[in-house]
Parts: sequence; structure tokens; C-alpha cells
Amino acid sequence: MTPYPLPGLWGGKADPPCLVDAFLARASATPDRTAVIDGDRNLTYADLLRWVTFTAGELTGRGVQPGDRVAVACARSAEAVVALFASALVGAAYLPLDISYPSRRLQHMLTDSDARLLLFAAAEPPLDFAGETLRITAPPADAPVVDPVTAKHDPDRNVYVIYTSGSTGWPKGVGVPHRCLDNMAHWQVHHSPAPDLRTAQFAPLNFDVSFQEILGSLCGGGTLVIMPEELRREPTLLLRWLAAHRVQRLFLPYVALQMLAVAAHDDLYDGLELVEVNTAGEQMVCTDRIRAFFGRLPGCRLVNHYGQSESAMVTSHILTGPAESWPALPPIGVPLPNSEVLVDPVDPAEPLVGELLVAGAPLSAGYLHQPELTARRYVDIPPTPHGHTRAFRTGDLVELSDGVIRFLSRLDDEVKIRGIRVNLLEIDAHLLAEPGVTAAASVVTESRSGARTLRAGLVAQDPTAPPDQAALLDRLRTVLPSVSVPVSLTYLPELPRTPSGKIDRDAVAAAVGVAVDARRRAGSPPAEAAVTPA
Repeated sequence: MTPYPLPGLWGGKADPPCLVDAFLARASATPDRTAVIDGDRNLTYADLLRWVTFTAGELTGRGVQPGDRVAVACARSAEAVVALFASALVGAAYLPLDISYPSRRLQHMLTDSDARLLLFAAAEPPLDFAGETLRITAPPADAPVVDPVTAKHDPDRNVYVIYTSGSTGWPKGVGVPHRCLDNMAHWQVHHSPAPDLRTAQFAPLNFDVSFQEILGSLCGGGTLVIMPEELRREPTLLLRWLAAHRVQRLFLPYVALQMLAVAAHDDLYDGLELVEVNTAGEQMVCTDRIRAFFGRLPGCRLVNHYGQSESAMVTSHILTGPAESWPALPPIGVPLPNSEVLVDPVDPAEPLVGELLVAGAPLSAGYLHQPELTARRYVDIPPTPHGHTRAFRTGDLVELSDGVIRFLSRLDDEVKIRGIRVNLLEIDAHLLAEPGVTAAASVVTESRSGARTLRAGLVAQDPTAPPDQAALLDRLRTVLPSVSVPVSLTYLPELPRTPSGKIDRDAVAAAVGVAVDARRRAGSPPAEAAVTPA
């Protein structure tokens, strides 16, 4: 039998139910269980279902049909959860408009999506919208309880539309169908230590992990606890909040996990009930502080997730064994059920290193109104061993080894210094191992002549007495090849982040470049590493 042309992994078969049916079944089975906690509001499953069906009736009463798009402009809240399930109930696609975003960006998303209706929770947003707007309000006390009337399940119909960064400067919309979300929600419910965990709703609404938090909790009978926005950059207060609300499951980017681990002093472990922490959005760097954090939480597991807006959840990896033995750069793991991943080699000499292709259930429908981009990224492939003929080109460089996928870099941002591939994450891991360094991001800056220079931005635990840059560079030379040692280290007040909480390396590079230029103009050049000529 001729082997398939590309190496890959298969996650096995599963038969997930429709996420709407799963939610309705949980609401029927446990009507008195707390579903959502939002500040001083506690909604049982019966309360939530009543509000969802009431809002679904308002949507259909205003002509919303299956396949329409419903824009929702509000903060993370019970209203956002209601809008998501009400939209899914009537077969419409939910479009989150995070009100913290710039109004011009929201306007583009609203116009480009062809939304049928705009829902809002507090003040009506100042957006130019020709359609009807509607405030999300709780049902009146005397409103009758109605049986939910759901649209016929269609695995190809979008559950939501989400906008992700675009090369033109404006975000591009991605429609994510039931096939993908039903699979993800069912997997999350059964993958976690228990189906009904108390889960913090931490992710911004425009970040697709928010759907994993919401659906993975409420389709499994769990409780979703909405985190106050002001805690996002206050790790000490967040730890106290997690303990006070008995949160058991948490999803967050690795940089936020690092902040928690740095902030976690002895008394802050008191009352923590975490049993699962999931990282996503960027490659996790497992630092000594993160290892120590989980060493103090022996009943809590750490899971590394991987996916994109175009394919949602694709792979996962549970770190096992004593926390002190965890690798600095954990793999992104193995595919979810109904998911197939393939490695398209970039160099025939390294057949297991190449671009990651995703096929099967995680695959979304493509980009809104962008057929040429969809055709470039969603490609036809020869039938795989599991019958898939279409795949998404992720643009991520990975390696398949020991039965798991390991993330290496972005292909379009692959870093080569003097023709040699450099792993920025490896440099970050060594910098984060240094006492006194709480955050680090290695970047490449480019001069007007095109010369590429490796630098790094750092955050010191004590900004008044940061570790000496020259000494740090000396220690890096003992563990890294010379080509991987940055020519300069720059301390920043904090690492710039994207709205979803990931490290914004472009912004780090800009900040580092400004700082280096300022020091040079002042006649105080930074500590520099010796560079061996090519």
C-alpha cells in the first residue's frame, strides 16, 4: 500500500451532539444548578434558559433567520452568554464586537459582516448601522416560560463569525460552523477532569478561547464565573478572586500564567481550588516560576492547547510527571477527535519539519468576502488516510517527533540570522530562567539597509535593581550558539500585548528599537553581545 505523501496524526473518531442540544439537556437535567455568576448576579440553568428563549423569541420576532448574522456589542457578561445561545438557538451566527476595541475597527467588522441585527447590553454603541438595534434585557417577571424552538441542526452552518488580524491592516472575518464547535465543546466537556467545573470567563469576547470557556462549561453542566475586567493586569487580585469564587478551571495565555506564577506568594495559594489550567494563543514557555506554581498545586494539571481562528481547537498536550521536570517548550500535542494534522515539509532533507496543515472537524468555512485568500489558505489535498480532501494551511512551522507535534515558529516570521534558523522561544526560555526576570520576548529588528539584528525586551521583577544586562548576555553565551545571543537587552515597564493577551512582538521590537536609539543618542550604548562574522 502506497503511504500518504505527508506525515501526520489522527485524533480518532467521535460523534458529538449539537452544542445547542447539549446545553438544553444540561438545563433540563440540572435546572437549579448555578450556570453563570456575573458580579452579584447568579443565574441558574433555569434562569439562563428562560432568558435565552426569551431573547431568541425577540430575534425571530425581528425577522432573524438561520444563516443570518447577529452582532453583539457588549462587555464580557451574562448578556453576552445569553446572546450567544439565543443566536445559536435560532440558527444565526453570533458576531462579538468587543466594546473595548476602537470604534473604526468595530465599524469595519459590523459593515463587513452584513449583520442583520445589532444587540447591545448597556449604552447603544455609536456605530453607523442601517439595521435594527435591540438592547439585551432580562425577561419580565410575568413573561411565560416557553419551550425552546431550535433551528434544524446543520453541521455546515456557522455558530459564530470572529475577526482576526489581516495583512491589509483591517481584520478579516472567519465563519466557524457547528461541525467545529460541536466537536470542540464535546471534547472539552469530556477531556477535563470533570464535566461540570467552575470556570473563569477570562478571555476577551473577540478571542475565540471565550467560546471554549462558555461552551465547554455550559454544555457540561458547569458554572461560568465572569471575571471583572480590572483583574486582567492585577495578578495578585486575580489570585484572590480565583480563591474567593472557588474557580476550578482557567484558560489564559502563557504570559498571563507567568504573571500569576510570579505574583503567587505563600498566602495567595490559600483557598485555590484549581484542578486545570489551559494555555492557548501562543507557544507556552514553561519557566521555573510556572513549575514552582504547579508544584504548590499538586491537584492541578497544566494543558497546552493549539488552534487558530480559522480552525479553533486542533491539538492539546497535558504536562505529566513532577512539575520540576517539565520541559521549557512543551509540545502542542496530539489532535482532538475527528481532527487530522499533516506536516508539509519545507526541506526534503527534513521530512518531519514543515508547515502544519489541519483537516477534519476543526476546519472552518473560510474568510468572509475574500475568495482569493480562502483559496490560498484552504487548499485541496489528495484524500488522506481518513478521507479528508481539504486542509487549512496554518503558516506555522512544526516538527512531528515522538508521536506529538512541536511548534517551532511562524513560517512568515521564521527567524534566520546569517542564514541560520534561530528559535526565539528558546532564547525567551533561557532569559526567563534568570532570577529577577519576570517576562522576556526576543525579537528581530531590521535596519533600513535590510540588516537583521536579534534583540530582547525584558521586564524586571524589581525595576529599581534589574539584573545586569552584560552578565545576562554572558550567561546566554554559555547555553546558546553565538547566532542566538541577542546583541542587546532592553528593560521595559511591561511587554506590549495584543487585545487577546498574547505578547505583541512587533510592538516589543518597536519599543526596543526606540530605547536603543535613545541610548545611542545619549551616548550610552546598551550592553552588546559579540557577533561572529558570517
